[in-house]
Amino acid sequence: MAEENARVSVEIRDHVAHVTLTRADKMNAVDKHMLAAVIQAAEEVAASDARAVVLSGEGKSFCAGLDVMSFAAMGQMQDTGWIMDRTEGDANDFQAVAMMWRALDIPVIAALQGATFGAGLQIALGADMRIAAPDAKLAVMEMKWGLIPDMGGMALLPQLVRSDVLRMLTYTATPVEAEQAERWGLVTEIAEDPLARAQALAAEIAGKGPNAIRAAKRLIAYAESGASAAEVLLRESEEQAALIGKPEQMEVVMANMQKRPPVFK
Repeated sequence: MAEENARVSVEIRDHVAHVTLTRADKMNAVDKHMLAAVIQAAEEVAASDARAVVLSGEGKSFCAGLDVMSFAAMGQMQDTGWIMDRTEGDANDFQAVAMMWRALDIPVIAALQGATFGAGLQIALGADMRIAAPDAKLAVMEMKWGLIPDMGGMALLPQLVRSDVLRMLTYTATPVEAEQAERWGLVTEIAEDPLARAQALAAEIAGKGPNAIRAAKRLIAYAESGASAAEVLLRESEEQAALIGKPEQMEVVMANMQKRPPVFK
């Protein structure tokens, strides 16, 4: 197995992709191999028949952030081209580890425990939902190292938290408890077993109409993009017109009437 692959595992069962950070001995800290492995995992899921994703980390923490020692040499480089290069669409590799999950056309649910700091928080922000254990702590950690969040955080955080909360988190790098994170909108809900809860949610979503779920994710993203009300209303109608009366939607109706799970081709 390649060293990159050793950092992340991908298993697809019953149309749910289980993507797991597997560097528990280092609190799943992101080094260059983890960076490559997360991008590879997102690409693998995108090419699969998965209808939902559970994103988790082995061990006591979801992800404690960047492996500082691994990237120390980069901080001493005068040439910052590696930051400015757009290697994954609109993003560089560091931003892609978060943005690729948001760009997937299926829902992603992150299960968080322990430290979810810096890079780890930004990876989790790429998910549609975040389920946190009571012991989870979240932090925009970059200011501790004299840096700003630069892994998609500023594209994603303003959609979740108020401006004053965003500024406090960014300026201070102070970790917050799960309950506070939930109140502020960083966390969707708190569960004693966040992985089990995330898996249950993913299974529920995977049982819905796949085309309808994808349409819903597209529509939500469009509605959050700053489009006008008129544009959103038109997009609603366009997406609905592509679903209503089609075989998938008719199967959902029949399954509901017959009180059975729908079967999708």
